[in-house]
Amino acid sequence: MTADLANVTNLALAGLLTGLVYGLMALGLSVIFGIVRVVNFAHGEMMTIAMYAAVVLNAALGLDPFLAVLIVAAAFFAFGYALQAGLINPFITRPEHSQFMLLVAVALIMVNALLVIFGPSARGVQLDYLLESIEFGALLIDRGKAYAALVACATSALLFAFFRFTATGKAIRACADNFLGAKVVGLNVKRYYALTFGLGSACVAVAGCMMILLVDVTPVIGPAYTLLAFVIVIVGGLGSMGGALLGGILIGVSEAMAGLLIQPSAKSMFSFALLILVLLLRPQGLLGRKP
Repeated sequence: MTADLANVTNLALAGLLTGLVYGLMALGLSVIFGIVRVVNFAHGEMMTIAMYAAVVLNAALGLDPFLAVLIVAAAFFAFGYALQAGLINPFITRPEHSQFMLLVAVALIMVNALLVIFGPSARGVQLDYLLESIEFGALLIDRGKAYAALVACATSALLFAFFRFTATGKAIRACADNFLGAKVVGLNVKRYYALTFGLGSACVAVAGCMMILLVDVTPVIGPAYTLLAFVIVIVGGLGSMGGALLGGILIGVSEAMAGLLIQPSAKSMFSFALLILVLLLRPQGLLGRKP
């Protein structure tokens, strides 16, 4: 393998691993929208809080993010359940602009609370294996990215299995397919909506704990990740779980290629170019269904 080809392959592989974490982040947004039909405009801010939680648990208790993820995901599930049941559910039947304003307000509260608590400085975790690589011939795989991608794949597989094989998952899908029919047969739709929001929040919590292995966190990065999650789910197809993962991989690889072909600061240009291309050729997204 030539040096140039090895560099391109290594960058594409790094983008693929990062994209799997992106995909898990977007998967939470896609699940919430696909079932509850509410767009979580505080999605990136929630992931930022998860990143800070991993930093605090590592600094205070010495917990590796791979262990902290269990605590953070459980806490976020409870938080998402309570947020949906107590605050968002009364807005389900209201106009979309009311839902938008509510969740934007929640996002602003989160950002400013993080600024008050942690200040504007970037924070991260210092772990020995983040400086190591796995070698396969000319291929160099960042160990931290590889571990984060494995966790993202495992979490995604568990979520897919939950919705496909469990009675609760099938009931949630029934609520998404036919709201009125689900109520007629006696399903507690509000409870299942809250469970869904909790699961989506847990997904973004896992993604946040993995993302802290890749980048440092500041309070103001939340909106950028919210926008990135929207780009991913639109590219993959709104409401499509598989589409969220595929979109994340494509965005991750395109960002890596942007750093090689132009410069790292141009990665957003590549992401939005991909978004425009998909909207022109397949408006419902790569794996989305036609309305």
